[in-house]
Amino acid sequence: MKGLTDKRIGVAADRKSEAISKLIENMGGSGVVYPSQGKQVLNEDTSSQNVKDYLTHTFDWVILTTGIGARTLTQSATDANLSKQFLEKLSQNSLAIRGSKTMDWLKENNLKPSLVSEDGTMDHLFSLLPSPSKEGASVFLQAYHQDDALLKNKLEAAGYTVYLSQPYAFEPPSEYTMNSLKEEIVKQSLDAVVFTSKTQVKNIFETRTQELTEAFNDQVLAVAVGKVTAKELEDQGIKQVLQPSRPKMGAMVVAMDRYYQKKLTT
Repeated sequence: MKGLTDKRIGVAADRKSEAISKLIENMGGSGVVYPSQGKQVLNEDTSSQNVKDYLTHTFDWVILTTGIGARTLTQSATDANLSKQFLEKLSQNSLAIRGSKTMDWLKENNLKPSLVSEDGTMDHLFSLLPSPSKEGASVFLQAYHQDDALLKNKLEAAGYTVYLSQPYAFEPPSEYTMNSLKEEIVKQSLDAVVFTSKTQVKNIFETRTQELTEAFNDQVLAVAVGKVTAKELEDQGIKQVLQPSRPKMGAMVVAMDRYYQKKLTT
């Protein structure tokens, strides 16, 4: 018998939610989608200005935190007929990279990083970043509205001057959707909820935090696609967070199926 047979699994993802639900269904369960990320909004004017500022200033490090951000900046450079200059300067800069999608973007553009966060977290990336080699050493930090101030403050505390690039942001998700998911979790009518980003976790835990944490620590299994998302769940006081050995959606569903299969035999 498949581990997910008769299991109701909440899917907090927006993108790829259909694919995740299909994988769950193939393993005998039912996926119930509650888009919790919020609509992605590209800040085209900001992104274009970020590219121009990057090309006209000197930076000791370029930190790219997301594949979406790197691609948005590249598209803005292309739109302004500056892609050649943009990529050429990046090839000469020291690049510090977080995230598998960011690495995919680097490979597509034949760029090589100087530093890579092996576990996909900003904490690990910052632990690798050397102290400034000179006064006024500067960093071009690509981030977005979530945790951007925290990241900037950490770099400034280390002695860097920081240029903050925010090529995109997320609008808040539907209040109705959020309330519906929270109610399902609190009532424990879902067997598990899968999260594919820390943003989804933050959005859900904005209200009813204690009730949600208690439900996850009781019967609702919290499932994360990778370490960054898992840490956000753990920071909410959730004692058990299931995550795959590889941060992939397919591997996440397989890990969940194996978890329930193991429970059936114990």
